[in-house]
This record gives sequence, structure tokens and C-alpha cells, in this order.
Amino acid sequence: MHQKTVGNATVHYRTEGQGPGLLLVHGTGATGETNYGHLLKHFTEHHTVIAPDYAGSGDTVDDGADLALDQLVDQVLGACDDVTDEPVDIVGFSLGAVIAAAAAARHPERVRRLVLVAGWARNDDLRKRLGFQLWRRLADVDPELYSHYISLLLFTPGFLADLDEETFTSSVGGIEVSEGTLRQIELGLDVDIRDLLPRVTAPTLVVGCRHDQLVPVQHSRELHEAIADSTYLEIESGHLVPAEAPDELVDAIQKFLS
Repeated sequence: MHQKTVGNATVHYRTEGQGPGLLLVHGTGATGETNYGHLLKHFTEHHTVIAPDYAGSGDTVDDGADLALDQLVDQVLGACDDVTDEPVDIVGFSLGAVIAAAAAARHPERVRRLVLVAGWARNDDLRKRLGFQLWRRLADVDPELYSHYISLLLFTPGFLADLDEETFTSSVGGIEVSEGTLRQIELGLDVDIRDLLPRVTAPTLVVGCRHDQLVPVQHSRELHEAIADSTYLEIESGHLVPAEAPDELVDAIQKFLS
């Protein structure tokens, strides 16, 4: 792991491979390793992969204050600065998709192509808000309930039913209450990027997860509608598509980036 100071944070990131830069931005409660580690071999032959952990995740440390979207944009692009000064392709998953879209809107000169997976743009969907609010409140009630609840929302019922405990634990990287994750959930409740999306000019692929119970697939469809000339596809998966349908996700990303 490498590290880079960005503002008040020391950002840890992983990099490997060769070729144009490919920035991988993880989701809430995850790290670059837990969301993408098992996928890196598919990209490192033709890309220099950069996988940072933004504030609240992994070994990255900051002042512990409430998170702001621009702060996380600066952190993930700051990791890129250590590796390349050329525009990079960005893949963002879940909250990482929100961060990636904001990066493309605010810093178009840094972004060559953009892939948004299971993301969202608005904060006024009552169903999604109720899900995130319950997720956050369960952390204060019972850590085991918190873990069980989010596990039910991350996967399709059939996929989860067939997992043994060891595979489940490796798929989600361990779902435990942490202050960093709670800060990320709270950001996910508040963040709204609808005003930024018309400013995204990079060629964009939006990937929706058809059976997503955490961020309903309609949000991906809305991202596609709001980003001019974007491409859209859906994968038969629950929210945690890097674990549930990795082959389909990799195939979609590779075809778009090539």
C-alpha cells in the first residue's frame, strides 16, 4: 500500500499494472481491496490500477469530522496524482459511483471514461432513505442486527441462500460497525448530485443491478437519463454486484473501456 496526504487525510491506496490509469472507487463500508481485489487481475494487463480507500475506510485516517463529497473527490483524485498526471478511467461502485460522477463533473480534464455501478443522484427517495436510516440506527441498537440487515439488502435471496459462511464472509469483507462506515452512511443519506450530472462530459457507462434492494435500480436509470450520451445496461444481481456477478461486471467494464 502507498499513501498520499490530501487535505487533512492520509489516503492509503493500492496500485499495480501497466498502461493508462484506471481508478477504482469503492462503496460504503468497503475498501478498494474488498470491492475490487478479486477483480484486479482482469485489468492490470492493460491498465495501471489505482484503488484508494477514502476517509472512513481501510487505513486511511483523517480528523473524524462529518464527510463531504468534495473531500472524498479530492482524496481519490489525490491518489491518482501520485501515479499519473494523465486523465484516467474511473469505475465507481455505490457511494463510489456518486464520488466518481462528482469527480467527472468537477474535474473533466482528469477523467477519460466513466463507469457508474449501482449509484444514485438524489436524496429524496423515501424508500432508499428509510433503508439507509434503519441501517444507520441499527448500529446503535445491536451490531449483529446491523450486520444481518445489510446482508439481506446486499444480495438477491437465491444467491444469499446458497452461500456458506466462509464464502459469505470473504464476499462482504466482514460487515462490522465502525465509525468510518457510519460517517459514510450519513453522507449517503444527504448527498445529491443532480445539479452536477449535466456537467459530466466523459463517455459514460451506467450499470444498474436489476434486483438491488439497497439502491433500487431506478436510480441507475435516472443517472443514465441525466448524463448526456451515456450508455446503459443492467445486470441480474443484487446490490453487491462485484461479489454476486463479477464476471458480468468485468465483461461490461472491459468492453466499454476497450
